[in-house]
Amino acid sequence: MNTVQRRRYSRIRFRGTAAFQAGNGQWPCEILDLSLRGALIAVDLPGIAIDTPCLLELRLGDEICVRMEGRVAHRYGKQVGIVCEETDLDSASHLRRLLSLNLGDASLLEREFSALLAAHA
Repeated sequence: MNTVQRRRYSRIRFRGTAAFQAGNGQWPCEILDLSLRGALIAVDLPGIAIDTPCLLELRLGDEICVRMEGRVAHRYGKQVGIVCEETDLDSASHLRRLLSLNLGDASLLEREFSALLAAHA
């Protein structure tokens, strides 16, 4: 089964910069895609291990910040996949809005968001 078939949450291609924190360091990174449960980033950080706890902070304008706390799920070269394990309500709301504007299928996103909430209840 390939990765696309296993995904339970829709992803959007997204080009933007963010801050990636892991261990005692912080690095600038480029976001390649986003979902309600994670992100794929490009970061020049050799040696980052799978399951390393991390934080991704994406700024959307001056006042909006989407924060994803999670772990490194996979890595291939400079591409690092992050699985989001925790996010605050404001970040989840901003991410939901960003995804709904780019997916074009609000009902699909609502089902995914409901499933995400149920999994954390």
